[in-house]
Amino acid sequence: MPKMKTNRAAAKRFKITGSGKVKRSLSGLRHGMISKGRRRKRKLSGTTLVHPADAARVLRMLGKR
Repeated sequence: MPKMKTNRAAAKRFKITGSGKVKRSLSGLRHGMISKGRRRKRKLSGTTLVHPADAARVLRMLGKR
């Protein structure tokens, strides 16, 4: 049986933590920055965890399950 291929689009968007959870960036920072406040933009930086309902699908795309 051939190896599973990693979905390259998913690999660029998600990372796996040491405990096996899936990390993602926060959305809303691509355009329209002028109308957003400084504090709001600062809070949008960084990462958060993918919701458990979606995590299994993301892990499958990354070839982890």
